[in-house]
Amino acid sequence: MADFEIPEVKEDIEIPHIHPGVMEKPGPFVAKPEHQKPLGYPGELLDNWQEAAIAKMGDLLKKYRSLKVFMDACVKCGACTDKCHYYLGTTDPNNMPVARQDLFRKVYRRYFTFAGKYFPRLVGAVDLTEEVLDDWYNYFHQCSECRRCSVYCPYGIDTAEVTMAAREVMASVGKGQKYSNEIIGKVFTIGNNLGLPEPALRDTLEGLEEEVEEDTGVKVRYPLDEKGAEILLITPSADFFAEPHIDGLIGYGKVFHEAGVSWTLSSKASEAANFGLFIGSYENMRRIALRIREAALELGVKRIIFGECGHAWRVAYSFLNTLAGPWDFLDQRYPIPQHICEFTWDLLQKGKLKIDKSANDDMVLTFHDSCNVARASRMGDKPGGQFEIPRNVIKAVCNNYVDMAPETIGEGTYCCGGGGGLLTDDLMEVRVKGALPRITALKDVVEHNGVTHMAAICAICKSQFTKVIPYYGFGMDQIVSVHQLVSNAIVLTGQTE
Repeated sequence: MADFEIPEVKEDIEIPHIHPGVMEKPGPFVAKPEHQKPLGYPGELLDNWQEAAIAKMGDLLKKYRSLKVFMDACVKCGACTDKCHYYLGTTDPNNMPVARQDLFRKVYRRYFTFAGKYFPRLVGAVDLTEEVLDDWYNYFHQCSECRRCSVYCPYGIDTAEVTMAAREVMASVGKGQKYSNEIIGKVFTIGNNLGLPEPALRDTLEGLEEEVEEDTGVKVRYPLDEKGAEILLITPSADFFAEPHIDGLIGYGKVFHEAGVSWTLSSKASEAANFGLFIGSYENMRRIALRIREAALELGVKRIIFGECGHAWRVAYSFLNTLAGPWDFLDQRYPIPQHICEFTWDLLQKGKLKIDKSANDDMVLTFHDSCNVARASRMGDKPGGQFEIPRNVIKAVCNNYVDMAPETIGEGTYCCGGGGGLLTDDLMEVRVKGALPRITALKDVVEHNGVTHMAAICAICKSQFTKVIPYYGFGMDQIVSVHQLVSNAIVLTGQTE
């Protein structure tokens, strides 16, 4: 049972009455010194933290022109106020994107504008106090950096960048988030978010080979650290152990098998996710991305394909070349990087995969557009490919598909509620309430169209939904991977039927 009130799922997504301070909590667990120092941050809150924080703000404002524009451009028009899933789910006005931005903007005005320095009360400028810092820590960890608000902002203000800046300032003075920072440290020391060492990965993959051969009669390989392979698969570490993630990994292997290509995973870069994005640290993003480059060079691969992970694809698509390029040693005939859905859809279009769609007839599917795929990347060779290609794959392997309401998908998709470094149990109330808009849209197609399952191509979305939808009366097994559906329907060469 939840120790908080679960929102009522109504017929439509409604703009709630505000309840100031209802989510005024301490925030997630604060990072300990052993989680801070490997990332280059002080272990505890600095004695001169105010001075250091203001200096860091100044550095970021000079380094990122967009941040200063976002601080100056807002006219409080209200276009974003009802666009945040956390506001819709929690009813706390500080979760309106403009209000959350203003927690940072008020301090910016106090120290970096003429009016704020000399007439602070006239422009709503405030000193950076411990109380303000606590508000930053709480409310900037009630933002999943989903960027839905930016779609509707007439000035293009990106709340995600403001959140990233606030988190970087806090971490730089010794107030980082335990969940994200501890995970980044695991990537630096072991290679993945979960801290799975090479022997555990190898045992898992060998077990998958045995399972697939037992189920199909065909030996499908799941190789690790094989030099000379054509493709390096970079996938979220959740794919190695948890459902429905691991079912997607099984599907990747079957697709590569039928394509007749050699591929490998890497124990050095056994993680697609890049939590450096969540804490606003491009330096830590770069260190994580460089592991992929080093693995690709050491293994001598020609292509890099990313598995089903939303923000991993955002970092790969938008930042990989600048963070870890150039990639001139790869085969330039193929996209750098490439998404597994692109790879599979290409094979399906060419008729290179034998599919039995009836294998998924026990399900009526819908699809959740993950934020970082929908609003921060693309797939294929035309705009909108990130929406079309995953749906095309699903429809190619399933007979029964229904989209949710158009205003809740595509570029305007609602976040799962657990992204941006919020996928931690100490933020369960925020996560459950933040999922309300998506649950409302899902419930509509369940009741009116007979939908039984929702597919996703993001590890965080799948982890979040399997944990929170039971609070709303759904079963955790109603969330599936796209390549789980492919795995069900694909008929392997030599498979006994």
